[in-house]
Amino acid sequence: MQTLGEFIVKKEHDFPHATGELTALLSAIKLGAKIINRDINKAGLLDILGANGVTNAQGEAQTKLDKFANDALKAALEARTEVAGIASEEECIVIFKGEKEKNAKYVVLMDPLDGSSNIDVNVSVGTIFSIYRRTTAIGLPITEADFCNLAALKLPQVISSMVHQPCWFTPQVVVFTLLLMIPH
Repeated sequence: MQTLGEFIVKKEHDFPHATGELTALLSAIKLGAKIINRDINKAGLLDILGANGVTNAQGEAQTKLDKFANDALKAALEARTEVAGIASEEECIVIFKGEKEKNAKYVVLMDPLDGSSNIDVNVSVGTIFSIYRRTTAIGLPITEADFCNLAALKLPQVISSMVHQPCWFTPQVVVFTLLLMIPH
């Protein structure tokens, strides 16, 4: 058996050009997912169940859990120097200010708590995210184009992943897919 952290470090050694930045970024996502999982298990005690009376960026009713999960994952990512900004189902584009905006290599697109509307019927929920290298040159502030460039799906910098944690269960199940498109 191997932990997610062990797997990431092991795979990092397969890429001689790796700097450890992606490993640090994935560790931040792993931490955010663990916090979300922990608090979902005690959501009733924390008063984070039910609607919060607002709509998300998609126009859907936002739950307290959605807001909590978004804030937790955003805080975990903002604490790292590798992320210039995020775009979330719960709020549109958030650009981290300061040096990160100009020098961080990655942007993260995420749905911090996919399936939250099903939580009252005991269905698994998860965190879905994609990590992209910024398209704006390092040293310049990132722009909306860094988040919206669909052509980036055809570029060598695409890294897509999904983490899934079940609600109501203590063990954390992680489904992790990694797609690296490396130029020939």
